[in-house]
Amino acid sequence: MLNRRHLLMGLSAVAAPLPCWAAEPVKIAFVDTGNTGRGLMAEVLARAEAARRSLPVALISRGLNPDPFDERAEANAKILLMNRGIDVAGHRARHLEPGDIVHADLILTMTTDHVAGVRALAPYAATKTFTLASYAIGADEQIPDAWGKPMAAYEAVIAQLDRLIPLALTKATAGRT
Repeated sequence: MLNRRHLLMGLSAVAAPLPCWAAEPVKIAFVDTGNTGRGLMAEVLARAEAARRSLPVALISRGLNPDPFDERAEANAKILLMNRGIDVAGHRARHLEPGDIVHADLILTMTTDHVAGVRALAPYAATKTFTLASYAIGADEQIPDAWGKPMAAYEAVIAQLDRLIPLALTKATAGRT
C-alpha cells in the first residue's frame, strides 16, 4: 500500500513540467535594389512595429545590387527615420546572399522586378517571395524608388510602408503570437 508521501512523490513526477522550447521567429527579409532606402526603411519600421506588438519575428534587409561606393542610408531616409527616433547612421548596405534566401521564411520585395531578381537567383524561393503589397493586401502595388528624389518622394514611400508593414506582420505571424 502506498503511503501519502509516495503518492505525492508520484504525482509530482507526473506534474513536473516537460521541457519546452519557444517557437522560432518568422524570419523576414526585405529586399530592394541598393539596401539604402526602401528596404532599409521597411526593415527598421517593421522592427519597431514588431517590438511594439511583441511579435516573434527576425528581420533583415538586403539589396539585389548595392553600390559598394554608396552603402550608407540615403539622407532623406535617415531624416525621416530620425524624426521617429530611429537612428540608421551606422547602416551599411548588404547584398542578398544565398544564405539569406535559404534561411528566410518570407522574402518581401518593393517591386515585381525585385521578385523576379530573387527568383532568378533562387528559383526554389518562388513560394516565399512576394512584393510587400501583394503579400499584405493582395494588390499589385509597387513601392517606387525615391533615390535622388525630393523629400516628398521619401514621405510617400514611408506612408506606403506604414500602411503595409503592420498588415504583412500580422499575416506572417498569424497563429504564432
